[in-house]
Amino acid sequence: MNCLMKHLKTMIAVFVISATSLVPFISFAEEDNFNVEAKAAIVIDADTGKIFYEKNSDQPLPIASMTKLITLYIAMEAIENGKLNWDDQIEISDHLLKISHNMELSNIAFTKGQTYSVRDLFNASAIVSANAAVTALAEKIAGTEKDFVDLMRKKMAIWGITDSYLISTSGINNDSAEGRIYPGSKADEENLASAKDMAIVARHLINDFPEILDITKEPQVVFAKDTDDETIMESTNWMLPEKPNYRPGVDGLKTGTTDLAGECFAGTFTDGNTRIITIIMNSDNSEEQEDARFIETDKLIDYVYNNWEFKVLYKKGDVAGSQHVKGGIDRLTPVLLDEEISSWVRIGTDKSTYPIEINKTELSAGLDKGKFAGTARVDLNDNELGSVESQNNEKNFKLITKEPVEKAPWYTLVGRSISDFFKKLI
Repeated sequence: MNCLMKHLKTMIAVFVISATSLVPFISFAEEDNFNVEAKAAIVIDADTGKIFYEKNSDQPLPIASMTKLITLYIAMEAIENGKLNWDDQIEISDHLLKISHNMELSNIAFTKGQTYSVRDLFNASAIVSANAAVTALAEKIAGTEKDFVDLMRKKMAIWGITDSYLISTSGINNDSAEGRIYPGSKADEENLASAKDMAIVARHLINDFPEILDITKEPQVVFAKDTDDETIMESTNWMLPEKPNYRPGVDGLKTGTTDLAGECFAGTFTDGNTRIITIIMNSDNSEEQEDARFIETDKLIDYVYNNWEFKVLYKKGDVAGSQHVKGGIDRLTPVLLDEEISSWVRIGTDKSTYPIEINKTELSAGLDKGKFAGTARVDLNDNELGSVESQNNEKNFKLITKEPVEKAPWYTLVGRSISDFFKKLI
């Protein structure tokens, strides 16, 4: 009987250990099996550029109207620099007038002889992806579309993007450009960039011009209000309020569709504390499921917040360790963090995974409480995928003294020197 009970207890113990160890195994297995149904995809932290997931994100592919994120960035830069004003009126060329009436493209149909404000053209570009509108902005800024494309290429190079191929300001295929194409490009070509490239573009746009979100978050915007051309524009982003795939927290950013690019979407989501950027390129099954790109974006958002959390690892005022003191009553003095240390970490990760390492500095006695006491570093690079723009994840944080660092009297220093001398002889 005792032997039977002993055997039963052993089996129960083995079962408990197996069951508890299976939980993280299942979690990681689900993560390993995660897949976005698209030709390419990526999701990053908007602040740090940290990559949470990527699929084929380095391959240049057609980007369709996600192109407009680059054009709108340069337009906002021109407004910031005073080269363009929101209320400036722009006259539409005959070439763009013709394109605006091509309803096989995304457009707002312009009226001949009518002028439109920069704000209206910008909103039309961002909300309904109006191709003639965004090119009208580009021509106003640079003179010609070709010259504006050159500005786009320079901007991409500044951001470290070297594998993109840009030939238009809107993202349309050359076969829809009514004969006016970038010199040297072919009749059936269109803009190319990788998912990672577009994540970098979106990150710069959101971080440099966060006011863009005040526009892209709107499900509806009125075009040319109080004129004969007044039109209610419905956003092409179906993840906004009152749309079929509405998800609270999504407030941008840009759809894109061509025959070559398929269904694309550059999205952004905030939980109120953090912000992520998602890129979907050529979503699978889009012919049978017209909201496929938004479904895949939803999956990316869930993936991040089901596996990661933005966590305070160390609070401001936490003891970081101690620094050596020259000429003090005590040879060591405790030092505190002068700032909070926060980072994205896998859910359930203990802060001991990210130890504080003090950059050793010898302090001089006589410092008051709260004075600068050197720096400490924490290696936050826990992720194999890195970030979209190379950066050192080993960050340095400021330290301050916890208490006054008092000077030692001369006789204490003399005695200490004698003691140290004899210790070296031993």
